[in-house]
Amino acid sequence: MTVLATLWIYLISVCISGGNAQMVQMDPTKSGYVGSQVELRCLFVNSNPPVKISQVTWQKFLNGTKQNVAIANPTMGVSVLPPFKDRVTFKQPAVRHRTPSLEDTTIIFSNLRLSDEAAYICEYTTFPAGNRENMVNLTVLARPVTRMSLSTPTIVARPSSQKMTVATCLSANGKPPGIISWETALKGEAQTEEIRNPNGTVTVRSDYVVVPSRETHKQKLTCVVTYYEERIADSVFLNVQYEPEVTVEGFDGNWYLNRQDVKLVCKADANPPVAVYKWKMLNGSLPTNAEIRNNTLFFKGPVTYDLAGIYVCDATNNIGTRSGRVEVNVTEFPNIPPREIPQKEHSSGAIIGGAVGGVVLLGLAAIILFVFLRRRQRTFKGDYSTKKHVYGNGYSKAGGIPSHPPLPKNLQYPEDSDDEKKPTQIGGPMGFEVSDHDFDGEDLKRPYFTVDEGESREFDERTLAFQYGHEPDINDDMVSQTDGSVISKKEWYV
Repeated sequence: MTVLATLWIYLISVCISGGNAQMVQMDPTKSGYVGSQVELRCLFVNSNPPVKISQVTWQKFLNGTKQNVAIANPTMGVSVLPPFKDRVTFKQPAVRHRTPSLEDTTIIFSNLRLSDEAAYICEYTTFPAGNRENMVNLTVLARPVTRMSLSTPTIVARPSSQKMTVATCLSANGKPPGIISWETALKGEAQTEEIRNPNGTVTVRSDYVVVPSRETHKQKLTCVVTYYEERIADSVFLNVQYEPEVTVEGFDGNWYLNRQDVKLVCKADANPPVAVYKWKMLNGSLPTNAEIRNNTLFFKGPVTYDLAGIYVCDATNNIGTRSGRVEVNVTEFPNIPPREIPQKEHSSGAIIGGAVGGVVLLGLAAIILFVFLRRRQRTFKGDYSTKKHVYGNGYSKAGGIPSHPPLPKNLQYPEDSDDEKKPTQIGGPMGFEVSDHDFDGEDLKRPYFTVDEGESREFDERTLAFQYGHEPDINDDMVSQTDGSVISKKEWYV
């Protein structure tokens, strides 16, 4: 029968005998750790008129069996029975007096054992009221013993390594059992089991399993055992042995002829450290000016083409041998990398370039506008009303120069003339042709024509042409314009 079942039976008996004036006061439950002490309180509440206490008996009630622990009798005195004799005492000295006071018979349980866990009855024998009793349930706790250790002092990592236990955490003989957790940056998994001991305690074992490698070396593993609100932590560092990880440094891609003081360095990450370094060259032997000093290969004198090739460094420790290599190229001239412009310079350069470009564009626009206006005015100075176009596609004053006579229908050129010398054909209703020297480009494109009153004009869908009278002789005081018009020197030089 368990302690809880015993307590339940006792509570039923108390309820049946309830209603009496006298009562025994006790705590319903108490607990203590193995090796510690605990007080089990027992007080007798007497009513008026008071009753006579004949004896007080403490009993251990376990699995339906009662076992006397301690007795206080006014006549016989105090008696503590084995196996509690050296570990149980009455708290109040008055209990041990010749004329004892038995209203407070609290006992102190020292050096608790797991076997002390049970229900304890404090029974008062009175006259003439009879017996009065109560019960307390004592729980004995056991703080677990924690320990963390490496599975082996050294762990060897090989290329074909499988998962293995690298560390073990124990929470031994706990009651109740401790809860184990792991804190680490190392990737792995925990395998946990519980072992129940005959004395009622539980041992928890947790193994941490990983694949050992170079990355697991010197990693920290922390085991945390949580027991009630207590947190117990312990840590270890892994010691993993592995083959060398080798790289060759020193070649910067810029070995050119006559360069001085070049060398190659063999770097190896290994545990335990590398004991032997060996240098060799693929498809050949080392240059004659090469000198080996431990893990460094020095080249005496200037660089020559003989130094080009693939260099190999073998590094060996107790676990194995690994190699590193580098290919060396020799150039005639040094390689000078282009200067990198800082980001801020790029930004400021872009801003300045944009500003300069804007100013240049504005300047070009101003120049083009100036040239355009200048071109329109380059053949005329003075009032437009004084200018006369030969073909009437400009402005003229009334009574000006007579109209131009019709041009011959065909213009003859020598047989050896180039096609480029032939006149441009301009067809119209009058059927005459004009040379490209007789018209200004702008005049041909002008959508309208202004002529003196009395001049005749004819239209068709393609061309606007005019008929003029005979072309007058140009006097000495007249100036011929490039667009076919004439103007007086007096007006021209205004």
